[in-house]
Amino acid sequence: MSSIRPFCLTSWLAVPVAAALLLLTPVSQSRAQAQAAQATPAPAQAANPAPASPSQTTVAATSPEQRGITARAIDKVKQVAKSAGDVFNRVPCLPPKGGAKAMGSLPHVAGKLVAGKPVVIVAFGSSSTAGYGAIPNRLAAQLRRQYPTADITVINAGVGGEDAPEMMKRLQKEVIDVHPDMVIWQVGTNAVLRNLDPGDTAKMVEDGIARIQAAGGADIVLVDPQYSPAVNQRKESAGKMVKLLGKVAELRHVGIFPRFEVMRDWHENQSIPVESFVIADGLHMNDWGYACFAQLLGDDIIRSVGQIKLGVNVPGDVRAYRPM
Repeated sequence: MSSIRPFCLTSWLAVPVAAALLLLTPVSQSRAQAQAAQATPAPAQAANPAPASPSQTTVAATSPEQRGITARAIDKVKQVAKSAGDVFNRVPCLPPKGGAKAMGSLPHVAGKLVAGKPVVIVAFGSSSTAGYGAIPNRLAAQLRRQYPTADITVINAGVGGEDAPEMMKRLQKEVIDVHPDMVIWQVGTNAVLRNLDPGDTAKMVEDGIARIQAAGGADIVLVDPQYSPAVNQRKESAGKMVKLLGKVAELRHVGIFPRFEVMRDWHENQSIPVESFVIADGLHMNDWGYACFAQLLGDDIIRSVGQIKLGVNVPGDVRAYRPM
């Protein structure tokens, strides 16, 4: 998600057991470092590469003929989930203490999960979305463990090195035309690294959110830039980007996952060394960083489903402020 062209792997996983095994297997930090080192920097004005086809992960099937397979898959997932938890043995994945996190309600996707209807989630962004070990696969694995019989599809629509100008060109085909129930939009880091105007980025994101909402009212969660050495070198721009994306979320009544603040809390309040969650390129998260990030994001989705079950449904046009 920088001018260092990060890797972008896509895969189609169909068999439930295979999906569970693949999604829960962490990508090694050394492998991520090697890929980042081999990437070729791309000039800010270079022609955009052709977007990769979104990868799709079908988390579960609920047809009668699949029940037997699903039941066996659940047992296998439990075994794999136990070993997958080893990634947190180095450092436990804890949410920030104190403060407040603005997270809009997710009534659309939560309502569908409660009703047992199929759910489609699109993860839209750059390299932290595109990579195998990044957000979509780990989030799918967590939701698969929580809702083992649900029909959940997570579509990876990440392209490394992009930001709002390139993403807006893909928005119709790779997000709106898919008719998602939820869109997780990770944006802003490459704009900071490319010295783009944070105000211009925020305006494009606001326009994109308006288009998604007009097309069908999917739940939307923005993910702001990461706290890392490469981003922090442009501290002023990064601060403006984080602030403006938060304002856009509030104005458009959508959720925001404050990745920058979460990662800063890891370092400043939990005393976790930066190298424990960022790889050697000073930008991309490592296995632990992606896993903890996805865990906290997934917890928010699961919590929203719980609220629906309890009848505590915050309307989509109302902001919910709660401790993280």
